Amino acid sequence: MERSAGSSRRRRRRSRPVLGGTMAVIAAAALTVTGLVSTAQAADVNNARNAGFESGLANWTCAGNSGTVVSSPVHGGTSALKATPAGQDNAKCSQAVKVKPNSTYALSSWVQGGYAYLGVSGTGTTDVSTWTPGSASWTKLSTSFKTGANTTSVTVYTHGWYGQAAYLADDFEVTGPDGGGGEEPGPVIPATPAGLAAGATTTSSVALSWNAVSGATGYKVYRDGVQATTSTGTSATVTGLTADTAYQFSVSATNAAGESVKSAAVSARTAKEGTGPGPGPSVPKHAVTGYWQNFNNGAAVQKLSDLPADYDIIAVSFADATATQGAVTFNLDTAGLNGYTDAQFRSDIKAKQAAGKNVIISIGGELGTVRVDSDASAAAFANSVYALMQDYGFNGVDIDLENGLNATYMTKALRQLSAKAGPGLVLTMAPQTIDMQSTSGEYFKTALNVKDILTVVNMQYYNSGSMLGCDGKVYSQGSVDFLTALACIQLEGGLDPSQVGIGVPSSSRAAGSGYVSPSIVNAALDCLAKGTNCGSFKPSKTYPSLRGVMTWSTNWDATAGFAWSKAVGPHVRSLP
Repeated sequence: MERSAGSSRRRRRRSRPVLGGTMAVIAAAALTVTGLVSTAQAADVNNARNAGFESGLANWTCAGNSGTVVSSPVHGGTSALKATPAGQDNAKCSQAVKVKPNSTYALSSWVQGGYAYLGVSGTGTTDVSTWTPGSASWTKLSTSFKTGANTTSVTVYTHGWYGQAAYLADDFEVTGPDGGGGEEPGPVIPATPAGLAAGATTTSSVALSWNAVSGATGYKVYRDGVQATTSTGTSATVTGLTADTAYQFSVSATNAAGESVKSAAVSARTAKEGTGPGPGPSVPKHAVTGYWQNFNNGAAVQKLSDLPADYDIIAVSFADATATQGAVTFNLDTAGLNGYTDAQFRSDIKAKQAAGKNVIISIGGELGTVRVDSDASAAAFANSVYALMQDYGFNGVDIDLENGLNATYMTKALRQLSAKAGPGLVLTMAPQTIDMQSTSGEYFKTALNVKDILTVVNMQYYNSGSMLGCDGKVYSQGSVDFLTALACIQLEGGLDPSQVGIGVPSSSRAAGSGYVSPSIVNAALDCLAKGTNCGSFKPSKTYPSLRGVMTWSTNWDATAGFAWSKAVGPHVRSLP
C-alpha cells in the first residue's frame, strides 16, 4: 500500500528493440540450426548442466535473485525457470558451459510468458542471440555459434525485458562436441530430510519444518505413517486433526528420480479445546476490506467512526517496526489526524465491533521494514501483535509486507499468533501481483501454509506491470480480464474461494496505476461468482463463495465522496 499520493515505484521502461532487422537474423539463425541438426554427429551431446532445472537453480546464476524454479507450467520434467524483470534489471540467468575450440554448437531453449531472450557470449568468434516478444504457450528459441581456436568455455544466458512480464524457460540444449563433461546424468533420488521439528499447534493443526535437501523438488509429509500433505518448500501445516491428541510425523524428499527414505518421526500434540480468547465478530460470507490511514498524505483525514457501514473489515495502517527484529508496535498519529485522541480511537474500535465489524492491525505497507526471518523474530512478531490485540482490541492482523517475506518463518509467526489468539483471529494478506503468480512464491506458500486459519488474500491489482493469467496469457492491468484471470491463479492454486478477494484503488489518486471504475470491479465479481459480465477471459467454473473486495484506502474513498464504497459495497452484498 502507498503512503504517498499517486506515487509510482516503477522506474522508466527502456525502449524496446526494433523488430525489423532482428527477425531476419532470427530467420537466418533458424535455417542454420536446421541444417546443423540434420548433420549432427552421433558423438554430439548436450553440454548444458541442469538444463531442465530439475535440481533447482544449480549451475545457474540469476541477477538480483530474479529467478526461481516453479513446478507449473513446465515444458518437460517437473520444473522450469521463472524470472521476473524489475526496474533496471532484465532478469538475466546464465550458465558457464564447457566447449571444444573450433567447434559448432546448436543452442536452444523453450520459453513462455513475457519477452524472452536466448544467447551466448565469450565464443571467441561471433556472439549470437535470439528472442521472442512473448508467448502464451511454449515456444522454442534456436540459434547456433562457433567457438574460437582457444575457447573452452562460453556463457549461455536467457533474460527478459525491462518492465515486461515474467518469462519462463526450460529444457536448454548446447548440442555439439563434448566439452569435457559429457552428457549430464539424470537426477538421483534425494537424501532423507534432516531437522524435522514441530512448531505451533492449534486444536486442529500442527506446523512442521525441516532442512532443505539438495536436488529435491518437493516433499511428502506423513502423519502416523500415512501421507497427509505435500510441500515444495521446507515447511507445511497438517490440518484436520483432533484436539488434544498426539501424532507422529515424518517427511521424505522427492524429485523426478523418486522418493527418499522417510525421516525420523517427531511427536506433537494438538491444543485443547477452549484455549485462547473468544472469537470476535464473524466475517460476512462476502466482505469489503478497507485500509484506514494512520497518517495524512493528502487524502481526507478520518476517524474510524467516519467510515460507512459498507466496510466489513477495517485494516488500521500501519503498525511500526521496533528495535527488536520482527516486533511491532502502534503509534496513533494524533497530530496528523487533527487531534484524534487515543481514547477516541479505542472507543471507535469498540463501536465498530459492536456494529459487527472487524478492526485489524496491518503490518508493512510500501515503506514497511518489518523482517521475520528467524525463530527469534517469528516469536517477537507473534508476541507483539498479540500484545496489540490485547491492548487495543484488534480482531487480527493483515500482512502487507511489500519488501520481502520468508514463508518458513512467517508461517511460524502466524501459527504462534493463532495459538495465542484462538479461533476468532482474522488473518488477511495483501500481496502484490508478482507475489501470487506461482505457488512457489513466498507469499503464496505462506498463504497455503496457513490456509486453515486464513481469512482472505486481497491481492493488489495495481502498481503492476502486465502479468500472466491462469490460462498462460499475458494481461495488462486496468481491465476485467486482468482481475479475473489473475484471481483464477489463486482460486485454482489451492486457496478456497472464500479466501480470495480483489484489491483495487478507491480512486485514481490512490495509486500510481491500475485504478479501475467500480463498474469494472463489479463486473469482475460477477464473472468469478456467477459467470456473467466477463471479458475475453471466462473461468472454466464459477466461484460463488468468493470473499469479496479490498480497497486502498477508506481515506481516498472519502476524498471522492465515498463513490467507490457506495457502488461496490451493495454489489458485494448481493453476490450469491
